[in-house]
Order: sequence, then structure tokens, then C-alpha cells
Amino acid sequence: MSVTDSAAENAPPTQPPPSAAPARTGWRAAIMRLHFYAGLLVGPFLLIAAISGGLYAAAPTVEKFVYADQLEARTDGPARPLAEQVAAAQADRPGLPVSAVRTGEGPGLTTRVLFDDPSLAADGRQLAVYVDPASAQVQGALPVYGSVEALPIRFWIDRLHVDLHLGDVGRFYSELAASWLWVVALGGLYLWWRHRRGNPRRMLAYDRKARGRGGRMSRHAAVGTWLLVGLLFFSATGLTWSKYAGENVAQLRTELGWTKPALSTSLQPASGPGGGGEHADHQMPAAPSVVAPEVAERTRAQNIAILDRAVTAAAARGVDGAVQVSIPTDPDVAITVAQTRQPWRMGIDSATVDPATGQVITVLTFASWPLMAKATELLINTHMGWQFGLLNQIALVAFAALLVTVIVRGYLMWWQRRPKRGGFPNPPARGALRKVEPSQAIPAILGVAFVGWFLPVFGVSLLAFVVLDLVIGAAKRGRANLRNST
Repeated sequence: MSVTDSAAENAPPTQPPPSAAPARTGWRAAIMRLHFYAGLLVGPFLLIAAISGGLYAAAPTVEKFVYADQLEARTDGPARPLAEQVAAAQADRPGLPVSAVRTGEGPGLTTRVLFDDPSLAADGRQLAVYVDPASAQVQGALPVYGSVEALPIRFWIDRLHVDLHLGDVGRFYSELAASWLWVVALGGLYLWWRHRRGNPRRMLAYDRKARGRGGRMSRHAAVGTWLLVGLLFFSATGLTWSKYAGENVAQLRTELGWTKPALSTSLQPASGPGGGGEHADHQMPAAPSVVAPEVAERTRAQNIAILDRAVTAAAARGVDGAVQVSIPTDPDVAITVAQTRQPWRMGIDSATVDPATGQVITVLTFASWPLMAKATELLINTHMGWQFGLLNQIALVAFAALLVTVIVRGYLMWWQRRPKRGGFPNPPARGALRKVEPSQAIPAILGVAFVGWFLPVFGVSLLAFVVLDLVIGAAKRGRANLRNST
């Protein structure tokens, strides 16, 4: 062995660049501080969203029992004509205009005849009159909401989940929660990954023997890791309904061609040159027009008379099963027959029918939708608990319960950080980003700024965080300097 070899063998190990360890420490401290503050901010809102979301998922099953008198038909036998069932509903509500009829979702279930009720219009609801299809007898009436016709229990929970029953002002709560949920989830994942030294198996397991704050952190982080995909899913789909971020998402989907096509209901020929075909012009719905009251009543009666023909014609073209049939009052508007959302149904098909001939004009199938429009539809239906029926609802309730445990443990950990002499828990130390290399910090800040622009509620609340933190920091330094000077 040469002297050179011996010197090389005994040389101290090569050290990483001086900035590497501080940078890693800086990122960890910055993310920990962000996770700490963000968790404090959105924790109560996430708790409300989780509890109300779990209740919403269970609501369809509850409604089947609570409203069984309206939903379940009292007699058996072949269904009477839809026109006769609608006439029975009209006799029960003579002062309201009928707008659509919805066939039963299975044997032994009632037909729903939908009326436009001015007293419900402010909430976006309609009045559904339930008719026994075999006897054409009315079994009651309930307000319904949305394409799934949420009944009063589900509607009340839905408003709690969306806006806390506060209207547009309350929508900030749900948008704030959805905007920060993915940040809290990914930040927590990073911290747990560092704590478990990047071992996936250890990240999915918690320490059963640990007690106190360490045991709570282990369970908080491990269960949060189990829920990670779901947390990102609910954040993304929740943002599509939000007020400000939702507008940006809708604009992006439109520009990328990810929106679902609209079925044309106009009976007037398209002006100007253009191709025909089964799906031609299905992007343009009929423009609203003013119709004289006597013309509207006559048109409504004519359309009611051919409801069964319209349903049969649409079924022959594949639009079958439980359907909702519109009853237009404009003679230039076609009847629309659309499948209703049913468990395990991958999308809905719809068709327009010419009232004069009873023949199908246009069919719009789910298969013809753009790929991302299909994905969006299925993901949103899953979020709402519709897509996979009872299994979907059970999964959502279980997810909500686990999320509640994660949030509660997070607050218990926060409380255990409080000083022994009393007072509120202290957040992780400031100044973490100053330890990060500018080549890493600047792109990260620019990326956050872009996300803050696309998700405005996230951007404004993050800016408020930073300003508040700077003010608190300046106040503490001022008090410290004052004590030192005296």
C-alpha cells in the first residue's frame, strides 16, 4: 500500500455541500409551519364538510324509509298511460304548470310528475307529485332538488355541506376547505415521509405502542396516508362546484373541449350551411322564446298526450330504463327523453322526439362525450355517492369517519404543543425559507403564485397568512427589543 493510498483510506468522509442539509431542513420546517397553520385554519371547515358529507352519503338510504309512502307504489299491475298519470297529478295540483314526468326507477316505485312551484323557485327546487303507476292514484307530494331529485332531508344536508345555509356567503367555507385540503394532505405526506425515512411500508403503519403526542401523531399521519388519494379526489372534485375556482375550472374545461355536449331541442331548421346527421347541431340548445298562454297550454296538452309514444321511440334507440321526459310549452321545442342517474350506470343517454310525429330526431349517447367530460361526470357522481349505489355510500361514510379522526387528532397534537407554563401552542419557528437555496425557493414561490391565481380563495387566504405572520413576528421582535433595552 502506498502512502497516497493510506492517506486516502484514512481521510474523513466526503461531506455534502454546505447548503444541502440546511436546504432540506428549510423545506421541512417551511412545510411543517404551513401544515400547522393551514390545519388550524381549515380544520373546523373540513370537520363540517366531513360530517355533512357523510350524512349526505347516507341520506338516500334514509329517505327510502322516511318517504316510503311517496316512493313506493301501493298497488301492483301494469302501468297506466303516462298521460293518465300526469292528469291525476294535475288534478291534485290544478294551479301549477307541469314541466316533466319521471318514470319509476324500478318495479313497485311511483312515477314523479314535476311542477314548477313559484314558492320553491328561489331554492332551485320543483314540486314532485307521486303517482301510483298501476292505479294512477296520487300518493303525496314533496319538494325535490337537482338532477337526482334530492328530497327534503338530503336537500337540507346538501345546503349545510355547500354553504352552511348562509347562501353565497357560506360558499366561501366550502371553497376554502377544498382549496387547502390538497395542500394539507400533500404537506402532511411529505412530513411523514421524512419522519419514516421514505419507507412506504412504515408510512402506512402506525406505532401501536406509542402514547401521548407521539402516538397521536403516528395514527394521525398513518390514517392520513391511507386517505391521501381520497383527499386529493375530494379536493379536486369539490373545487369544480366552488364559486371562484369553479369558474376558472369551467373556463379551462371549455377551452380544452372537456365539457359535455348539449342536446339541441329546437324543431326549427338550422340557418346557414351545415352538415346533417344524427349528432349534427347537438351543441346548440333551443333559444328561449315568448309563447302566448293559450298556445303554451295547447302545446303542453298535445305533448302530454304523446308521452308514451315518446318514451317508446326513445327506448327503441337505446334511451331506455328509468327516464325523465320534458313537457315543453313552446311548439318549436322538441320533447326530451333522458335517462336518470342510476347506480352503476356509466353515464346517461338522451334523445329528442318530434311531438308532431312521435319520431326520434337526435340521440346523444354518453359514449359520444369527450373523454374528460366522461371522467368528470363519473368522478362527480362518485363524490356525491350516486355512481356505485350503496357500496359508494358506505365507502363515503367510512371515509368521512376516518377523516374526522385525523382532524381531531391533529387538534389534540396542536394542544399538546402548548407551553408547560400555559398559553397557546407555539407554531414551528419562522425563517425556514431563508435556509432554502434561491434556485429552489424562487420557482416554488412562482408556482404557489400561479396556484393562488387559479384558486383565488387559496391565494387570498395564503397572503393573509403571510401578512398576519409578519405582523405577529414584528410585534414579538418589538417586545423582545423593548425588554432588552430596559
